[in-house]
Amino acid sequence: MPPSTPETKSLTIGLVLDDGLDAPDGVQQYVLTVARELQARGHVVHLVASTTSRTDLERLHVLGRNLRVRFNGNVLSSPLPARARDLDTLLREVRFDVLHVQLPHSPFLAGRLVRRVPDDVAVVGTFHILPESRLVAMGTRGLGLVERRTLRRFDEVMAVSAPAAEFARTSFGVTPRVVTIPVDLGRFSTVAAPGEADRPGPGPHDQAHDEPASADHDDLPRDAHPEPASAAHDERPLRVVFLGRFVPRKGPRELVDAAAYVVDHRLVGRPWTLTLAGSGPLDDELRTKVAFEGLTDRVDMPGFVTEAAKAALLADADLVVLPSTGGESFGISVVEAMAGGGGPVLAGDNPGYRSTMAGLEEQLVAPRDRVAFGQALARWLLDDDARARATERQRVAARRFDVHTVVDEIEATYRRAVATRRR
Repeated sequence: MPPSTPETKSLTIGLVLDDGLDAPDGVQQYVLTVARELQARGHVVHLVASTTSRTDLERLHVLGRNLRVRFNGNVLSSPLPARARDLDTLLREVRFDVLHVQLPHSPFLAGRLVRRVPDDVAVVGTFHILPESRLVAMGTRGLGLVERRTLRRFDEVMAVSAPAAEFARTSFGVTPRVVTIPVDLGRFSTVAAPGEADRPGPGPHDQAHDEPASADHDDLPRDAHPEPASAAHDERPLRVVFLGRFVPRKGPRELVDAAAYVVDHRLVGRPWTLTLAGSGPLDDELRTKVAFEGLTDRVDMPGFVTEAAKAALLADADLVVLPSTGGESFGISVVEAMAGGGGPVLAGDNPGYRSTMAGLEEQLVAPRDRVAFGQALARWLLDDDARARATERQRVAARRFDVHTVVDEIEATYRRAVATRRR
């Protein structure tokens, strides 16, 4: 067996997150995906978190307690100060080569840990967020002023997208390299696409019926006119799928509004249904809104979807609609749907999703414009050929986010940082 070299030597890596690992949110998915791939490559990976109830993770170090706070359209956990003796014990027991900190970080956990690491430990960071509002942006700039001294200890800094990198530059005074979020595309490529396997019949809420064509739509673009009644297809209903948290910035309200517009103006003369899959604080409001708009027989709300069931749900979709209104630095859900969706992904036109959807801009929608959003939804439902072409294009585009390719870049970043630090 050949001797190891600096390019092949196994590293001991600490992935640091100022939060728990229970929620299936973007940063948590990033940490766990990177950890799995690094472990598969023979590295020793430790997970350092402020809190979690999980018991299935190896080398997990929980170093504190959290307070739940609302931030950037989400409810996040903010760590209380980690105890010095716990941090010192970790650094004494584990001889890290690299600490990889998820940014922005809290001064109470990751910040304290970074300030204590030995001089020969490389410190790497990844910026994940893009503020949704000016108020949040101002708050993060204040945090940036507090953390600039600690950030000088970082040897390499990455950002998950160009918009996240620009946010890091303006708010934290660092210039990251863009290394996207890795996605395990293999979880989705093995799922049969629509038409490749038998599908279940419509559920109890899938009893949509053909709608008669309307005679008066001169105010709409030609390609958004309703399909003639004679063109209605005698087949199962087309399925539109939303998958995500029921929070305002993910756009479920806007999607219900667009669906109601399509129905009210009779833009689609063939059967179609809408599945709103997920859970969150807007659950009751959305159910009320669906009933008020007269969409109860067309809309299915199955609740929270497990990771195990996600791939099948996406593969069964004719159109995946993720109309986030903002606050996105990247779009893991967009990439997953691009790779495994049975039809095109329509994504909200915000900086993070626009970056993820590079080359697929015709599939971006303006969620807050009810008319334009509704017309776009109708156009994609009516054009089978366009959906087929877009689905193939997006599957090719998704490959640039494959976990093996992206972790190659992350691993190279670690090795550069280690080499720099040890010189």
